[in-house]
Amino acid sequence: MYKIGIDLGGTKIEGILLDENYNTIERKRIETNQENGYDSIVKSIISLINELKVKTEEETSVGICTPGITDANSGLIKNSNTQCLIGMPLRNDIEKELGSPIVMENDANCFAIAESLLGSARGHDVVFGVIMGTGVGGGVVINGTLHKGKTNIAGEWGHHTLRPDGNECYCGKQGCVETYISGPALEKRWLELTGKKESLQSIVQDLSDEKAKQWKNEFLESFGISLANVIDILDPSAIVLGGGVSNIPFLYDEGKEAVYDKVFSNSIETPILKNSLGDSAGVFGACLLNS
Repeated sequence: MYKIGIDLGGTKIEGILLDENYNTIERKRIETNQENGYDSIVKSIISLINELKVKTEEETSVGICTPGITDANSGLIKNSNTQCLIGMPLRNDIEKELGSPIVMENDANCFAIAESLLGSARGHDVVFGVIMGTGVGGGVVINGTLHKGKTNIAGEWGHHTLRPDGNECYCGKQGCVETYISGPALEKRWLELTGKKESLQSIVQDLSDEKAKQWKNEFLESFGISLANVIDILDPSAIVLGGGVSNIPFLYDEGKEAVYDKVFSNSIETPILKNSLGDSAGVFGACLLNS
């Protein structure tokens, strides 16, 4: 069976058609235009799926990677930073339009399954896949299978409480990991410290002055505590980082040491790996949901 994967992002929707051997038959990106609302997003996804379907006469499965998770009981999207999706029956609406079942998972789960089966964490039995971008999320893969948990929230380390009474989060809580080490959170903290509004990519080019060192030390402290908590609970055989923040080189040496310093063990062997699929992980992961 051929596989269609759809990666629904905040700014783009990517679709891919793969054959049984994961060779790419067709691939296309369109803009999400989330400012046009939920119904517009659904129509764009359906249009893209139908466009990919006509590229083959083979039977196709459909997997969709979404920001946010589908509530196991209600079937509604929750915990999404694309807020027009929250409370909406996305899976049901797409299945109704297509007239056939689909598989849907959040972007962190799709990233984790893609990197564990096709990417940097291939060959590891317990993988924690990390998304650090506009938001912070995670996915758990055990022996090649997603571990989603009873209510489909396994891996959601971005909403662990890092600091009680800390930064306010869109989820309604305070002090979430996401409010300290996501891309926007790091840029906001830089603005608070320096008065300069800069992109994360620009910020990390020169961290030599005192304010920059303070920013970096705070980042490493938050990163270290957050991932050490995950290792203490899950003890994965590998952690693989994804999202825009994962492109910062010091996370793989100083960042790793910051994590290891906080882990409850004298012997720490968990590798912290850079992803190898880049922003293609979501769309490949969506295809792999039907494997």
